Amino acid sequence: MTNAPKTKNKVTIISAFKTIIWPRRKLIFLGLILIVISRLSSLVLPWKSKALLDEIIPTKDIPALYDLLWLVGFALLVQAITSFLLTRILSVQAQFLISELRAQVQKKVLSLPISFFDNTKSGALVSRIMSDVEGVRNLIGTGLVQLVGGTITAVISLVLLIKINALMTLFVFLPVGIFGYVALRAFKYIRPIFRNRGKINAEVKGRLTETLAGVRVIKGFGAEDQENKIFKAGVDKLFQNVKKSLTATAIMTSSSTFLLGLASVGIMGIGGYFMISGEMTTGEFLFFTLLLGFMIAPIVQMSNIGSQLTEALAGLDRTEELMNLTPEELVGDRSIVLDNLKGNLVFDNVSFSYEDSKEVIHSISFEAKAGSTIALVGSSGSGKSTIAGLSATFLTPSSGTVSIDGYDLSKVKLSSFRKHLGVVLQDEFLFEGTIRDNILFPRPDATEAQLQEAVTAGYVNEFTDRFDEGLDTLIGERGVKLSGGQRQRIAIARAILANPKMIILDEATSNLDTESEALIQKSLAKLVKDRTTIIIAHRLSTIKKADQILVIEAGKIVERGTHKSLIEEEGRYFELYTYQAKI
Repeated sequence: MTNAPKTKNKVTIISAFKTIIWPRRKLIFLGLILIVISRLSSLVLPWKSKALLDEIIPTKDIPALYDLLWLVGFALLVQAITSFLLTRILSVQAQFLISELRAQVQKKVLSLPISFFDNTKSGALVSRIMSDVEGVRNLIGTGLVQLVGGTITAVISLVLLIKINALMTLFVFLPVGIFGYVALRAFKYIRPIFRNRGKINAEVKGRLTETLAGVRVIKGFGAEDQENKIFKAGVDKLFQNVKKSLTATAIMTSSSTFLLGLASVGIMGIGGYFMISGEMTTGEFLFFTLLLGFMIAPIVQMSNIGSQLTEALAGLDRTEELMNLTPEELVGDRSIVLDNLKGNLVFDNVSFSYEDSKEVIHSISFEAKAGSTIALVGSSGSGKSTIAGLSATFLTPSSGTVSIDGYDLSKVKLSSFRKHLGVVLQDEFLFEGTIRDNILFPRPDATEAQLQEAVTAGYVNEFTDRFDEGLDTLIGERGVKLSGGQRQRIAIARAILANPKMIILDEATSNLDTESEALIQKSLAKLVKDRTTIIIAHRLSTIKKADQILVIEAGKIVERGTHKSLIEEEGRYFELYTYQAKI
């Protein structure tokens, strides 16, 4: 499959460092300087606590006490300032990176072929674009810097602890070492859980998106309870996943509390013994216990940061999967650029299958000369939309060749072809916003005169003139506030404004009443003039003037000709036409 991800290992700290951290090394380095300053200033309090108990209080040195208070106060101010700068610089940069990554992933997703979207829920894609990249804030934000800063603090504290009392320091290392082992095992267990959580989240959001989009169908069939059960099952699955990660996190937290608590009890006993025997002063013991907190706190904090980094890497794993998919523009050798398009479309023995060994169309051959209109007729599921999709380069033939102006479409740069293409679909999609915005969609820079020309040609003004806001009327999500016929006329006006050389009309009049259809037939006559047009139509009365009609059944062309010649043959087309005429 062309959209399968390339083989790639999971995202590691090293790969994340190369692609995300290293390009922002100046900011990270500034963050490290700030955190070092912050950590060093935080050591002033325990350092001066020893002096307070062992030197100042015994000698009743009031001036020295004032100096100590000024120094500690200044150190606290430095801590506050560096903490603010860290958040301001790194956290803001992290959010900027998240926005950049979201834009990159969305750009990548839009570059993928139609087949990818056919097999992926839109809600799941929204989740992957918006949620999976959020963990990056822990790589660029204060999380990683705190991890490094915590390590620096722990190392400095360790050196000072050994200097004060090596035996007591050695005693602390046993529970800390056990905790470190437990934490590493937990991280290895948690990462797959976080990775799976992203998938479950995407599934639940995908179903929720579908539910909200199809609310009229749900209410129409009274299926609220059914949807509630499905959604409840999804969120319960998500809950079970979260419960697993919380269990692992709880094990780390409780083990750290217990093991480090044991260390504290031991320190009290050993320190008490040394103070009784006169080998340690009260100030040294206080200095030791405060430094011990400075060494242990980062280690405990590292467990939380480690969980955050694990979650970040799991999200990046899933983001990397998307980024490794092959864009449709890069499938095959698409090196031909079409500067001008005449519109000579040729299908030469074309077959296509959505799945291996299950062909949808078989050995289709026909020619649509520039400026001509080709109508595709047949029963539902016969392959008409597939032929239209191949014409629009939404699909690529399994065998045979689709060519435009003599160039194989599978080798043509898609952007150079699609800028000459216009489409009007049966279930035409309109964006939330105004009628004006939707018509201007293909040409946002069109003049007011060009816009009004398209509005008139599509007979959109026939109903917008009755609206208080006219073309600036808000139409709701997917144009829900408009009728089917009104949406279709907006879609046709949009295609007229695009001024394409080639047009694909998929049931363009299917949603229109008789009066609207008469109006649209006139606008369609203007739209298709001098343009190569592929029309899919169930209403055969709308294609009498087509230059060529192809009757498709079971993926094959069973008849071809003009309306007149096919009626005279009294074959399949004649049956379909006379049946509709009776209706």
